[in-house]
Amino acid sequence: MLMRTDPFRQLDRLTQQVFNNTAGTWSRPTAMPMDAYRAGDEFIVAFDLPGVDPDAIELDIERNVLTVKAERRPTISTESVEMQVSERPLGVFSRQLFLGDTLNTEAIKADYDAGVLTLRIPIAEQAKPRKIEIGSGQDTRKEIKA
Repeated sequence: MLMRTDPFRQLDRLTQQVFNNTAGTWSRPTAMPMDAYRAGDEFIVAFDLPGVDPDAIELDIERNVLTVKAERRPTISTESVEMQVSERPLGVFSRQLFLGDTLNTEAIKADYDAGVLTLRIPIAEQAKPRKIEIGSGQDTRKEIKA
């Protein structure tokens, strides 16, 4: 249902921590952590975006590729204060997910609550289990679960 696209993501995260480069730009965004799981007839993806204004989140889907972009902007002017500790990453965060044909990309629902963006993607009807009737040379028919 969901295919991983970047096998070097952990290496990128480690490199960012080593070089303390946590700010992302539009040309080189930072990855955002996520969880993805199936619950019943829908696929759920949750992205951690604490401190991001909902208006700064973009969701696009094209050819079964879901792109999530968000920007965390500074809440205070660094010109008027002397920053003592700055560990919260600012800048642009992005993630792309390749969604399989078994998901209904036309009915995606998105909610943003407590810093978590949750996407609910229904399983497509053609991917749900169904019964197939098997006919025989006689009038009686039998059903087999697929």
